[in-house]
Amino acid sequence: MLKERLQILVSAEQRRRLEAEAKRRGSSVATLVREAIDERFGTTTAEDRLRAVDEIAALDGRFLTPAELEQVIAEERDAAAGQR
Repeated sequence: MLKERLQILVSAEQRRRLEAEAKRRGSSVATLVREAIDERFGTTTAEDRLRAVDEIAALDGRFLTPAELEQVIAEERDAAAGQR
């Protein structure tokens, strides 16, 4: 299900090409853009997600809670700001 809206600016030539290709395929320009994003950056499948969960579980290490993680990030930011 699509939930996010994205607005981009394209040149007149890019729009013409997108519209021509969408018409040729019988699809929308939005569909072409989503397909191009997936082709360029890949997609994450359910199998990919499950494999990632298994790999994390196999680490058998100490995990930080979200609050602990936020604290580490804040400390790193503070340290970096102090070095400027």
